[in-house]
Amino acid sequence: MGYLLFKTLLSALLIAGASEAGKRNPLIGAMLASIPLVSVLAMVWLYLESGDAVKVAQFSRDVLWLVLPSLLLFVVIPLLLDRGVGFFAALGIGVMATVAAYWWMFYWLRS
Repeated sequence: MGYLLFKTLLSALLIAGASEAGKRNPLIGAMLASIPLVSVLAMVWLYLESGDAVKVAQFSRDVLWLVLPSLLLFVVIPLLLDRGVGFFAALGIGVMATVAAYWWMFYWLRS
């Protein structure tokens, strides 16, 4: 239980740190958010818990392919905001577009 709490707190601190940095300097916050910290942490936790490097390699390959549909979010949101769409509407549309892209990618990867 202590290990799960440690993983949760460390992960939360990294996310909060990127958010706080973004308040002061959006570029620095974006850089911190763009670093694949979640993926790196997940690989570390996966390896420490399983000791299986093959599983980590497959996880890493899967993340590579699934990064592609996630990029759509970062294209759609600024395009909509620049056109005057409200923040929450732009966020919602961006999330929906990303979910649709994930569905397509899952279908493509399983074919």
